[in-house]
Amino acid sequence: MSVHDEAEGRYDVVAAQEKWQKFWDEDHTFKTLDDDSKPRRYVLDMFPYPSGDLHMGHAEAYAMGDVPARLYRMQGYDVMHPIGWDSFGLPAENAAIKNNEHPAKWTYSNIETQKTSFKRYGLSLDWSRELHTSDTEYYRWTQWLFNKFFERGLAYRKDSYVNWCPKDMTVLANEQVIEGACERCKTPVTKRKLNQWYFKITEYAQRLLDDMDQLRDGWPERVLAMQRNWIGRSEGAYVDFKIEGREEPVTVFTTRPDTLYGATFMVVAPDSDLASEIVSAEQKADFEKYLEEVKKNTEIERQSTQHEKTGVFLGVYAENPVTGEKIPMWAADYVLSDYGTGAIMAVPAHDQRDLDFALKYGLEVRPVIDTGEENPATSGVATTGDGVYVSSGPLDGLTSVKEGVKKTVEVLNKRGSGEAAVTYRLRDWLLSRQRFWGCPIPIIHCPKCGLVPVPDDQLPVELPDLRGADLAPKGMSPLASDAAAEWRSVSCPNCGADAQRDTDTMDTFVDSSWYFYRYCSPHFEDGPFNPEDVNRWMPVEQYVGGVEHAILHLLYMRFFAKVLNDLGVIDFDEPMKKLLNQGQVINQGKAMSKSLGNGVDLGKQIDEFGVDAVRLTMIFAGPPEDDIDWAEVSPSSSLKFLQRAYRIAADVTSDPGCPVESGYEGLRRVTHKTIHDVTELVEMGRFNVAVARVMELVNAARKEINGETGAADPAVREAAEFTAQALSLFAPYVAEEMWELLGKEPSVANSAWPTADEKLLVAESVVLVVQVQGKVRAKITVSPDITEEQAIEAALAEDNVQRALDGREILKTIVKLPKMVSIVPKK
Repeated sequence: MSVHDEAEGRYDVVAAQEKWQKFWDEDHTFKTLDDDSKPRRYVLDMFPYPSGDLHMGHAEAYAMGDVPARLYRMQGYDVMHPIGWDSFGLPAENAAIKNNEHPAKWTYSNIETQKTSFKRYGLSLDWSRELHTSDTEYYRWTQWLFNKFFERGLAYRKDSYVNWCPKDMTVLANEQVIEGACERCKTPVTKRKLNQWYFKITEYAQRLLDDMDQLRDGWPERVLAMQRNWIGRSEGAYVDFKIEGREEPVTVFTTRPDTLYGATFMVVAPDSDLASEIVSAEQKADFEKYLEEVKKNTEIERQSTQHEKTGVFLGVYAENPVTGEKIPMWAADYVLSDYGTGAIMAVPAHDQRDLDFALKYGLEVRPVIDTGEENPATSGVATTGDGVYVSSGPLDGLTSVKEGVKKTVEVLNKRGSGEAAVTYRLRDWLLSRQRFWGCPIPIIHCPKCGLVPVPDDQLPVELPDLRGADLAPKGMSPLASDAAAEWRSVSCPNCGADAQRDTDTMDTFVDSSWYFYRYCSPHFEDGPFNPEDVNRWMPVEQYVGGVEHAILHLLYMRFFAKVLNDLGVIDFDEPMKKLLNQGQVINQGKAMSKSLGNGVDLGKQIDEFGVDAVRLTMIFAGPPEDDIDWAEVSPSSSLKFLQRAYRIAADVTSDPGCPVESGYEGLRRVTHKTIHDVTELVEMGRFNVAVARVMELVNAARKEINGETGAADPAVREAAEFTAQALSLFAPYVAEEMWELLGKEPSVANSAWPTADEKLLVAESVVLVVQVQGKVRAKITVSPDITEEQAIEAALAEDNVQRALDGREILKTIVKLPKMVSIVPKK
């Protein structure tokens, strides 16, 4: 079946789409009321990037988000379900370079294309709140927020080795490097030393962990686990090592300070500042040669267990703070520069990486925990289990790691060489980007005053036009090129001296860390948002988007919320109550790809089957979080079902408002059970099961229409009306058509969601299962009000039960009314 079938009794799919799109637009059906007399619900989809027209992934994600928004509206809530565009970013800039046009032209053209498709897709969106992160009225406030972070010491600039994508020619945050490659273009990432801007997200590491308690009931556990692992809280100790020729000690963090007595050398990351600083003059040439070799490898290669570890002696020694021994310092590729100070203490007997290195270079291996296993120096296998401390001074004879750690920290404290500490794997958020199409960083570099924020009344710092300029990446921002020289040159707001604008732009994840606040007051001119509006609408009731953002967007936006809470502009510190992660739409078991030839064009699917059938197929395919294989689903079957549902409404002959209480009770029970189940299932996120319940109701209604009950029975009207309401969550066009056929005022989206009649939810009969010695011997249809005495009597009256008992004495009878009787006879 396709949308072009014109058999009698079927709704015209194309005509319905055009008709109701126009109605919703003119009626402003889905505009938020901002009515203080109504309870509020904020439903939000992660906003799209305008890279082209909508695809199958959009179709799934936005269909899922529309379901709760529509239900809440019919339940009497004032619903806010806004839309906007994450419109800064590399794809637009790369497309502009390729096509020799300005990124804005490409971006806003795509937005218009997507906007048309969103409207066609029948989403209940409030278009009056539409925003674009690349509009000056938006990024003015992104800059304002940056300055607030700067004032609190949460935005800072430093020299450091950074992740560098050689294809996109820009830096990447740690979270944007996946398995050693750029998460966007998959190019292997290298390291470069640059002066960059950071947000101090590490200052909020513990709060980000602690506040997950607020999210346990509403967020998927796997997302919380991913964030916990990324933040990576570790308990241990800071240990100070004195270094030859260096006044300041080097501090390292270790989770096992109790193994310090077995630390026989130290390892420093070759690309760290520390290595270059402490290397002796005699070893400098060897070290620099080695450093060039290390730079050729990615971090993933350096961290691989298969990678042969290499190193070079730095020509200096450190002092072990608990033994007083001099231990050699080496530069080695298995230590990374962004781990703490870029240095570790090496305990080769009890760490395999250290052991591999020690054996290769002939360094001492000293066991300090006797686990009963062979000496690692001869076995080549580090011992990592518990045991008895040996060769460990005051720890000798202990068997408890906890006690060993405690005693070692006491020794360090006494000697002033260390203390107990907690550290985190999380690193500060690197937000500088050396590209044009992004929010300019609102800082002025003054030779006299240093870093000076652009005053509020001079925001936004707008991007220069640069139309016709070469935007191709060259390792520096186009804003640092000659084409932007006039834009860069400014006077210092403090002293009036000649100064220069910062030429980096912000990571687009900054834009998406606060956009949901702006929706609450999208045209507010006195700040990024009206705090009163935000505190009325938020936290968001339901957030919908992909799990791939678990340690990117979802972590960053939680950080922003905590800073805004500390600034006193919001009264909560977790912005999203519930999170729904949808799966992917794949085809033939694989991700859709042009190269694989398995791509599916959303527009063609809608042309062939209609929006309703595509949406229903997406939702009915399985739980929202599961992947959908388009090769295994059937939009044609969905369309057939929708036409069957439409014919139910078309067949109804009773008048609107007729007394449904007089209708056939059997069908009314099915209807009210469906009302009850669909309500609960949608709240639980089990949308596919809710659709199944509606299908069952359609079948039950058809059976009564074709049977003795007939189409004139008020119970049939009741079933048809609820079918239209339920389908409006999943297939809005056919739902509107049905609602109109039934003589109801449009829109069904504004109708009142019914409440199930508790009396009709009580079953007329139930099945009583009878077991003898744990085996089912009979199933009896009984009244749900059956008494225990009656249940036992009915069970014993069954021939199969008597045969199983075989005249034996009954020792015990367990009765669970009204569903089970279990009989235990004497053996």
